[in-house]
Amino acid sequence: MPELSGEEHATAAAVAKHLVAFDADTLIDGLGGTGLAAIYESGAPGPAVLVRCELDGLPITETGDHDHRSRTPGKAHLCGHDGHMAIMLALASTLHDVRPRQGRVVLLFQPAEENGKGARAVVADPRFQALAVDYALSLHNLPGHELHQVLLKSGHVNCASRGMRIRFSGKTAHASMPETGRSPALAMAECIEGLNSLSRPGRLNDGFALVTVVHAKLGEEAFGIAPGHAEIWATLRSVTDVAMDGLIADARAVAEDLAAVHALGCDIGFDDVFHACVNDNGLIEHYRRAAQACGFPVPDCDEPMRFSEDFGEYASQARSAMFFLGAGTQTPALHNPDYDFPDALIASGAAMFHATIARLLGDGVSRPPSRPARD
Repeated sequence: MPELSGEEHATAAAVAKHLVAFDADTLIDGLGGTGLAAIYESGAPGPAVLVRCELDGLPITETGDHDHRSRTPGKAHLCGHDGHMAIMLALASTLHDVRPRQGRVVLLFQPAEENGKGARAVVADPRFQALAVDYALSLHNLPGHELHQVLLKSGHVNCASRGMRIRFSGKTAHASMPETGRSPALAMAECIEGLNSLSRPGRLNDGFALVTVVHAKLGEEAFGIAPGHAEIWATLRSVTDVAMDGLIADARAVAEDLAAVHALGCDIGFDDVFHACVNDNGLIEHYRRAAQACGFPVPDCDEPMRFSEDFGEYASQARSAMFFLGAGTQTPALHNPDYDFPDALIASGAAMFHATIARLLGDGVSRPPSRPARD
């Protein structure tokens, strides 16, 4: 029963029910909207380690036939956030039995990753600020790579991106006398061509740029009306935030110059804003040692990932790094309608996090007093 970004009320409630069984010392709800934070204390001074996963699904109809497929039409967990939540609950179970040796661990179930708004809302929440985290950890499953591989990349690891909306406004006319109006049709066509020309594909470095037109609409669905408005949606993508600033300026110039040529109004807006995600080099080394201790293959990534992540927002609060967990070479790609998170990754993801936490909070762990066995 997946829910979309900002709507994850039932998802958060279901997670909270599971967390109660794992005896967190503190449970904070409504964080940044619908987020949850479960805090496990050691009772001894030390750093605070944040581990983050995502709550939201996608507005895509799932086509798989597995028993746990989405029961909600038009919504599905086709990015693996359901699996990421399962990894975190497995980690909560481990922390219930094996407490950190020092400091504390904060398990964050974050809302609204898919639209880039969740991490900013969490960071802006005064209750998150009070946690004063020192390290922020996360993962993402990665189809197309060997199952259980831990892929690592220092520095820039996820592209900056944002959605750009361009609205041209002219004047409608009777379709028999289009010259009496101002149609944005030609401007729309030229704008799409101009935006596409801004792409600089190739290696993902400072010069990389990608503009993807994802939606366009012209006028009304009526044969008798020459159009008076047009709308174009495009996703802009770059490796760095500095390059994104330049790409935005270029895309804005394309639209505004065409509006002037065709005597049209032009309104430009932005949404789904993701800053570049940059990994801390020291944490990458901790991940590497943790993966080796767990027996997982550890290939390096030569380039950043094209897809974006709002996890980069936590870098303003703590040393942060994300690793990628291979989801199988034959697994459908993320956001495909037939994608399904491989359950085999639940144990390996939880093991990676626990091994990394042990490195950050002391090589050993302390065990809590014995508790009744759980089903």
